[in-house]
Amino acid sequence: MKDILRKVASGEMSLEEADTLIRGRMVEISGIASLDVDRENRTGIPEVIIAEGKSPDQLAAIVREMVKCNGWALVSRIGEDRSDEVSGWGHPVDHNTVGRTCVVRPDGLPEPRGGRVGILTAGTSDIPVAEEARVTAEVLGCQVRTAYDIGVAGIHRMAPVIRRMAEWKADVLIVAAGREGALSTLVSALVDIPVIGLPISTGYGHGGNGETALSAMLQSCSPLVVVNIDAGFVAGAAAARFARRMTLYTTRRGATNAPD
Repeated sequence: MKDILRKVASGEMSLEEADTLIRGRMVEISGIASLDVDRENRTGIPEVIIAEGKSPDQLAAIVREMVKCNGWALVSRIGEDRSDEVSGWGHPVDHNTVGRTCVVRPDGLPEPRGGRVGILTAGTSDIPVAEEARVTAEVLGCQVRTAYDIGVAGIHRMAPVIRRMAEWKADVLIVAAGREGALSTLVSALVDIPVIGLPISTGYGHGGNGETALSAMLQSCSPLVVVNIDAGFVAGAAAARFARRMTLYTTRRGATNAPD
């Protein structure tokens, strides 16, 4: 909002253009979708296209229109069984079959926008959702490092990873865990940066499917932020917001404290 007002004040943007950005420009597609194509300009986070429940024709039409309007698109929850569809989109596609994401970006990789996001998983079964979070944070311009399968059943694996993330100067950590979800609480008790708990739908019988992990993270005695079960995109987008804001804050503070 401040950037829009500055551009209006400097004459770089007309009042009509500013009004369109503030209100949000919507693009209708044949009665099947209404795309919020200005969401990234407004919030810093783009509209993600979830593939589940969409026919091949619907998904292709939405992707093509999003790329036309914004220059790129992020598709989530698109399984390996739908790999043949992406060739019909008419653009280069990076299909992460593990994380079930597709990044459609004709102009290549996004420009770095600051921020470092570390992603940890308790087990190997947590990797698919963690990969969705990784791809999301990366397309939003963050640097990402991962460390997978460091759960509390082998707690000796955790300390070296925490040390490496600290040395790398991560701005925020995403901790993905199923079953009892204990890893996020432990990590939050050992670091001085924001931790996002990402509960995963694994676990046996009573309290399985991520329910115990979610409840445990919500009841954590060490402070952390928790997203919904298997919400990889939400965790990655939230982490990118935190990390970019931390980078902006550090830059401004450094400029303020710099000698004249």
